[in-house]
Amino acid sequence: EIEAIKKQVGDKKVLLALSGGVDSSVCAALLYKAIGKQLVCVFVDHGCMRLNEGKMIKKVFKGQFGVNLIALDCEKRFLDKAKGETDPEKKRKIIGGEFIKVFADTARDLQKKYGNIEFLGQGTIYPDIIESGVGGHKAVKAHHNVGGLPKDILFKGLVEPVKYLYKDEVRKVGKLLGLPDEMVMRQPFPGPGLAVRCIGELTKEKLDILRQADFIFRDEMHKAGFDKKAQQFFAINTNVKSVGVKNGARTFGYVIAIRAISTQQFVKAGIVELPFKFVTKVAEKIATKVKGANRVVWDITPKPPATIEWE
Repeated sequence: EIEAIKKQVGDKKVLLALSGGVDSSVCAALLYKAIGKQLVCVFVDHGCMRLNEGKMIKKVFKGQFGVNLIALDCEKRFLDKAKGETDPEKKRKIIGGEFIKVFADTARDLQKKYGNIEFLGQGTIYPDIIESGVGGHKAVKAHHNVGGLPKDILFKGLVEPVKYLYKDEVRKVGKLLGLPDEMVMRQPFPGPGLAVRCIGELTKEKLDILRQADFIFRDEMHKAGFDKKAQQFFAINTNVKSVGVKNGARTFGYVIAIRAISTQQFVKAGIVELPFKFVTKVAEKIATKVKGANRVVWDITPKPPATIEWE
């Protein structure tokens, strides 16, 4: 694959949107190994990232690998654009569309600066292609990183080094390339980020509540060692509000759902049977510590009939 990349790219530069997820990280590491400083990475923070996520991406790619990384903070721009929208597909499309605009604007600026950015790198993997209905498969959801980028103006070609691999195979490649475990074993995270786990309209308040609840749940899973049993676990802000009691006073806060699934290839998924004592501990901690949340429910629906994400 590395030889194929060198042959395809020659002495030109490759631009890659880096999200910090397994797919784009392994794609970046493969490209960096093949072409070094010819790779330019752009990280767009759309305000729907998990707690401390942006910091980790910068630490690994700028600090450890020395990749040419441009980090953009666009939280306000994205939330303003999605204001008032509650439909899941429309939210995905707004975030995907805005992401493309930010990325395309940045690409144009970089082309003026460097002049020879002729290729676009993408961390598309095989299940993305299946879910988007490319290659004769029925479309399940709009996937944000398949198609849509204005490559006609900007790019000669696409470089997709992991597009025929499933998730578990992508992780193996990442390990071989020397990516840190925290990144290789990192759970898949949808392109629109927490936007698909924050039901209804996106607001900074709702996202901040979700970020903290999600951090507590994931932290407790790691501490208890249950992260080894689950391929994905996360919290959801259900957008439902309920009455609660904190410090003897009535509260009215959001209901948070928690979900832990086990799967090999993400086409089907089962539920991880967490001990009841552990679940109640997590529920109590989230409802007590997170301002604006006061109730926790446990989602135990497999895929199918449910999808892994709520939106």
